Amino acid sequence: MLLWIEIVVSVLGGGIAAGTVFYILGRRAGRGRADAVERQAAQDRERELAEARQRLQLEAREETIRAREALERELAERRRELDQRQGGLERQQAGVAERERELSRREQAFTERERALAASEREAQARLERIAGLSAQDAKEELKRRFEEEARGEAAALVRDIREQAQKNADRDAKKIVALAIQRIATEYTAETTVSAVALPSDEMKGRIIGREGRNIRAFEAATGADVIIDDTPDTVVISCFDPVRREVARVALGRLIADGRIHPGRIEEVVRKAQEEIDAGIQEAGERAIYETGVRGMHQELVKLVGRMRYRTSYGQNILEHSKEVAWIAGIMAAELKLDVALAKRGALLHDIGKVLTHEHDGTHVQLGVEVGTKYGEHPVVINCIAAHHDDVPHESAISVIVQAADAISGARPGARREAFETYVKRLTAIEQIAGEFGGVEKVYAIQAGREVRVVVTPSTVDDAAAMGLAEQISRRIERELQYPGQIRVVVIRETRAVDIAR
Repeated sequence: MLLWIEIVVSVLGGGIAAGTVFYILGRRAGRGRADAVERQAAQDRERELAEARQRLQLEAREETIRAREALERELAERRRELDQRQGGLERQQAGVAERERELSRREQAFTERERALAASEREAQARLERIAGLSAQDAKEELKRRFEEEARGEAAALVRDIREQAQKNADRDAKKIVALAIQRIATEYTAETTVSAVALPSDEMKGRIIGREGRNIRAFEAATGADVIIDDTPDTVVISCFDPVRREVARVALGRLIADGRIHPGRIEEVVRKAQEEIDAGIQEAGERAIYETGVRGMHQELVKLVGRMRYRTSYGQNILEHSKEVAWIAGIMAAELKLDVALAKRGALLHDIGKVLTHEHDGTHVQLGVEVGTKYGEHPVVINCIAAHHDDVPHESAISVIVQAADAISGARPGARREAFETYVKRLTAIEQIAGEFGGVEKVYAIQAGREVRVVVTPSTVDDAAAMGLAEQISRRIERELQYPGQIRVVVIRETRAVDIAR
């Protein structure tokens, strides 16, 4: 189309140019001739314009026809596509309708089946209640009880399997580490006890200690804070005081006064002051020696003094300072074997009983006091957790605290390491037997091996094998919660079935 327009424009341009030429020639040739030429040029232009117009009309008509045909073809193609899509949708709708009808039929069938099952269940329940003589609630309780028994049995069996598997994998390495630690620390140990009795050269010295009208003994008790007991015991004076440091100061001062022979209020105050200074220096020296022997570094001076004061504190007859050093050595060896921080293990072990030197001065357990003093002097959180968790008061936050607890148990459970008063021993045995006897199915309880083991005899018809495992666990946990004892206590549950007959 554009080509034809360009042709027409060219033709028109050529005609105009020719007219101009004719016009110029006409003017030169004369007015008449110019008119003839002009008329001829006009006729030519009209003829050319008519031809061009005709050609343009033909081209436009052809172009319109082609466009219409193309549009008709496109519309026909789209119409076919729409017909195909409509057919597909109709088929899908038919399928959906069929599925809905099928689901409706199934739902109706299920509803009818549920009604039938509900009726059968009610009938069966009524029949069971008539046969068993139980109501629905009673039957539910019975089933619940049976399920609980089965679950407990399965739980006990699972616990037993887990323990056996864990022990199978861990006992060998644990025994190796513990044995190595004990062997390397198996040095001669002498339990140091606090001496509260002072020997006298003669009974005459008792009168000099008392003094005229009792002024010497009153001055001595006021200066030391300890009580002096003078009785009929020959050649012996007993010093009584809850504070082991003050008792030691009184013992040293009284010994020097007896050796010097000069006993009067002025001399008593001087000797007691010197004894106090020597004991304080000895406490500092004992603390420094302990941290040097255990390899602990960078400890606050107040903690060093508290460590030294452990020298004059005992627990079940075991010296706390020597016990703490022993625990530190064992814990350090175990930590080294397990590739843990040896310095932290020794530090936590050395300070695990630090609160025991403060129990007579402050309220709270030795664990609480130890945590407070460790926090006050900026000890490491792992060390604080070792102090707090060595009696399971709080959960263990690291393997080092577990090691410290194990080392503490090893040191305390060693034969001869600890001893206790006879009355306390009897009370502990009675309490152990009483706790174990309160559980259901227990026939007899025997505390043996100085309270280190308790044997529980149960009724075979009441307690099965799985329940026996759970019973041992329950008794152990309750003993841990309610009793205080050195070392550890082994709980053995015995379930025995005997069949007896007589041959005649």
